[in-house]
Amino acid sequence: MADKKMILSGDGAIAYGAKACGVTLGAGYPGTPSTEILETLTSIGGAAQWSPNEKVALEVATGVSLGNGRALVTMKHVGLNVAADPLFTLTYMGVNGGLVIVSADDPGMVSSQNEQDNRNYAKFAQMPMLEPSSSQEAYDLTIRAFELSEKFKVPVLLRMTTRVCHSMGPVELWKAPEAFRPAPYRADATTKVMIPAYARRAHVRLIQVMKDLAAYNESSDLHAVLNAGSSELGVLSSGVSVQHVLEAAPDASVLQLKMTWPLPMDAIRKFAGGVKRFVVVEEGSRFLEENLRAAGIPVEGKEDVFECGELSVGRVKQLLAHDTTPPPAGAPGRPPALCPGCPHRKTFELLSDLKLTVLGDIGCYTLGVLPPFNAMDASECMGASIGMGLGLRRSLGNTPEARRVVSVIGDSTFLHSGLTGVVDMVYNKPATGHVVLLLDNGTTAMTGLQEHAATGYHLDKTPAVPIKLEDVCRSLGVDHVDVVDPVGDNDGYRALLQERLASNDATVIIVRRPCLMQMKKMAKMANHTEVKK
Repeated sequence: MADKKMILSGDGAIAYGAKACGVTLGAGYPGTPSTEILETLTSIGGAAQWSPNEKVALEVATGVSLGNGRALVTMKHVGLNVAADPLFTLTYMGVNGGLVIVSADDPGMVSSQNEQDNRNYAKFAQMPMLEPSSSQEAYDLTIRAFELSEKFKVPVLLRMTTRVCHSMGPVELWKAPEAFRPAPYRADATTKVMIPAYARRAHVRLIQVMKDLAAYNESSDLHAVLNAGSSELGVLSSGVSVQHVLEAAPDASVLQLKMTWPLPMDAIRKFAGGVKRFVVVEEGSRFLEENLRAAGIPVEGKEDVFECGELSVGRVKQLLAHDTTPPPAGAPGRPPALCPGCPHRKTFELLSDLKLTVLGDIGCYTLGVLPPFNAMDASECMGASIGMGLGLRRSLGNTPEARRVVSVIGDSTFLHSGLTGVVDMVYNKPATGHVVLLLDNGTTAMTGLQEHAATGYHLDKTPAVPIKLEDVCRSLGVDHVDVVDPVGDNDGYRALLQERLASNDATVIIVRRPCLMQMKKMAKMANHTEVKK
């Protein structure tokens, strides 16, 4: 593989970088734009798995690192919120084997419910952060991230964005794949068990590590002047914004940062002192700008209009010219919609017809909010539909309005973070009970038909023991657990839903019908397997 050149996406380049480092395991939860990392890793012979959610994935990776193995954890930006609990203690604990966390941010919300800027996690959790601007850098910095993780004994955040994740580019695979052999495990409770007495010492150590990393960054090759242009204008940038700046301002001096936390303040200060006008160009929040100002470095930032959405060459030109003219409206595109024949259509037709109050979740079924269904009242994050429905029923009391409230959640999302909502429904049941519609289409559809714990297959399509959703719900003490086919017995589905809404019971109706796209995928896979035989 060494010295081989390929055309890869940023996601694919990360997978090849991890494979070259002999990564013991890649773990994650599918979420655009990060999904293809682990799919590529398993396709090139690496070990990878889908975990029930991002928190579990990071905890599994922590265990791999404890055993001196190398671990890669992948997720989209909102997934890091789910993994934040172990993350903030992991930086105190430190790592043995290298541990790299990929946060794939989504400026412009191409496929997300918000566009939070996860660079702030690096500062808040106290961990180093690297930001590639191309597929080649995604490969290079993945390898560098494992090196830094083991050198400084900390997890490393590899922050990607949608444009870098999905753009294709030439990549030189310069590192020969490593047959990594972890060292023998040695217990050390004083650094790995975070009781207060040990955690206090760990925090002191972590502060020193971050100082050491800052000193390392000052003299490293992780920042460079890419274009020694005019002294009239100097631009500091990172990630994909670097590419936009080079095209938008070819005469400017450009300082690229590849390690964006901790920042090389002395190098930045020196660069800023050599230009008359010093500007930061960054997508998302004013992360770089605010930290430079806090360090006493005079810097020109951006107007509010540039804080939302992706940057482009045109928008960077506007930013540098202080032109706040809104960008022209793009050509109308095809609006998202449930696929023709999607089994979820029957549910949203029914919910709309019955004029129910619907608390939704994250997945294909979120599209039930759009015409012609217009059948969703609120959607917040993965797993939230059940808790929101319970809270709304509490607020509405023992009224007819309360009895019209239902929660909708998908099979993968249910296993991700819906289980605890069902526990609350049983434990703190409202006076009117509650109804959860668990739409089971047998896949994680919206992110590209990935497997999950109830499908019966692992990421690499080898057989797995399937979690039985109805058995799980019954074991939690749900009063009624029903299974219906929304297409084969639509009239029975309607009658059952109305009956359960009229009761004061805790109900889960599993609405089971395979995704048509998944059926095609599985049939193709079966045919391929048969041909190979």
